[in-house]
Amino acid sequence: MDTNRHIPDTNRISVLTATVLLAFALIRLLSTAVYTLAFQVFNWIIRFDVDLRLVVIVLASGLTATGVDWLLKSHPMMEGKSTLEHWLVPMLTSLVLGMPLYLLPDGALWWVGFGLGGVLLVLVFWAEYVVVSPGDTNYPTAMLVLTVVSFSLYLILAVALRYADIRLFTLLPALFLATLFASSRALYLRLGGEWKIAWAAGIALIGIQLAAGLHYWDLSPIRYGIFLLAPLYALTNLAAALLDGVPLRRAMVEPLMMAFFVLGAGIFFG
Repeated sequence: MDTNRHIPDTNRISVLTATVLLAFALIRLLSTAVYTLAFQVFNWIIRFDVDLRLVVIVLASGLTATGVDWLLKSHPMMEGKSTLEHWLVPMLTSLVLGMPLYLLPDGALWWVGFGLGGVLLVLVFWAEYVVVSPGDTNYPTAMLVLTVVSFSLYLILAVALRYADIRLFTLLPALFLATLFASSRALYLRLGGEWKIAWAAGIALIGIQLAAGLHYWDLSPIRYGIFLLAPLYALTNLAAALLDGVPLRRAMVEPLMMAFFVLGAGIFFG
């Protein structure tokens, strides 16, 4: 495989990051009022509440996807190719960053979150640009950044769903899709650009069975999320090692060690 190094256009990354952060800043300027929209369908009146700040967060996520497409079009290896697979992690990152900035009160903590959010966005944009080329010298670092962000987003989603105490029939599809995304994206990056959807679907099926089994246990949201994250990470890494041709016994060492470490952290901190 040829080795190369592609550096994203700093002007494009700067403009993209600044635009998304500007959208986050608007959250603090908009009115906290909730507007009620209503319309009539036959004899029923349907009403729903609209919070403009949440609308801005969703629009910022869409803006992030558009910006990533604009950024990646400057990559020499993206000519004539779709950038769709590179949208999801930046979009979810923008959504996850927007929610704490929406909930945090004004003050130093909000500004710390705002600054860290900007740094994380830059890292994700840079990583998505680099992983376009598996032969890039920075590919391992970019792969690590995107993998960590993907699993972190999965953990945040699992914790949020547990905290919301939603019904099991609603929980399982959401976790299945999140597991499928996190594992398939991680396998794609580890294998240098090969999609292994069947393996990811198998991991997702195991994940939702565990989620269903843990659903009725008296677990805190943090512990519930970590107990789901540990097997997801272990199974994804085991699958990647096996697909790379590593013998089973040697392939099991790292996933088992990390699973025990993550589970121990969940027991201790949860």
